[in-house]
Amino acid sequence: MELRQIKYFMEVAKEEHVTEAAYRLHVAQSAVSRQIAKLEDELGVDLFLREGRNVKLTYAGKIFLQHIESAMNEIDKAVAAVNDYLNPATGKIRLGFPNSLATKTLPRVISAFRKQYSDIGFDFHQGSNKELRDLVQEGEIDIAFVSPVPEKAADIDTHVFFSERMRVLLPSQHPLAKQETVNLRELKDDQFVLFRTGYDMRKLVLEACQQVNFEPHVGFESEDIYTIKGLVEAGLGVTLLPETLLVDQTPHGTVSLPISIPMIARTVGVIITTVRELPPSEKMFYHFLIDYYKRLNQFSL
Repeated sequence: MELRQIKYFMEVAKEEHVTEAAYRLHVAQSAVSRQIAKLEDELGVDLFLREGRNVKLTYAGKIFLQHIESAMNEIDKAVAAVNDYLNPATGKIRLGFPNSLATKTLPRVISAFRKQYSDIGFDFHQGSNKELRDLVQEGEIDIAFVSPVPEKAADIDTHVFFSERMRVLLPSQHPLAKQETVNLRELKDDQFVLFRTGYDMRKLVLEACQQVNFEPHVGFESEDIYTIKGLVEAGLGVTLLPETLLVDQTPHGTVSLPISIPMIARTVGVIITTVRELPPSEKMFYHFLIDYYKRLNQFSL
């Protein structure tokens, strides 16, 4: 069964006249009659009753038309969806991101992008760096924000947009809250509130503590920024967070301080696969990101 046969059948059913259908289809009448006959042979049933120059659907023809119209509607939707996907100005971007970029970095860049490309949609996926990398490798998404940015690999390309310092977040009643800066080792006896195992932000904190010769006591774990901040605000521990998550976002009842020793920073960027080409919308977004952060970094200098 060919799509051409289906289209010819539907046009003849609509016009109830083979010649008129052929005229509408811009093909010869014999071509329409031949394709209808092939379709009837394949189905093993007559689809039309011939009444002189006119035709009428048989009962079987009416049943077939009812179902084939639904099928053709779905085919048209599928074709439109693929066309949208391939159109860089109206497609949809499948984008991954970690929780630590959800409150400030991501909304800012999406807002800037949508000002230029208002018809492009987004399909968001949230997870840890490992989860996002797996989604990119499996083709579930095409591009993902990550932090810290991992090393490049054979199947993954990376691009670093910026780096930022980490700060300590303390309850306002903490003995160190009034200091100008904090040596991380001064927190060796404190209880920490960290991201769950598997999140690179947790790994970053653990490695920083190892640099000053202690292993933090982890009292609470979460994958949600607001939960982590809330636990610190409740006096249940201390944590380390990127400065973008604390500037203008330090919870009431907490204090955010720079860390003097060691120097702790995280990189922020994206990962994409190297085993397949980015679709048009994603490619446009990727280049937008590079230009956006290039201009932003020049301005900050």
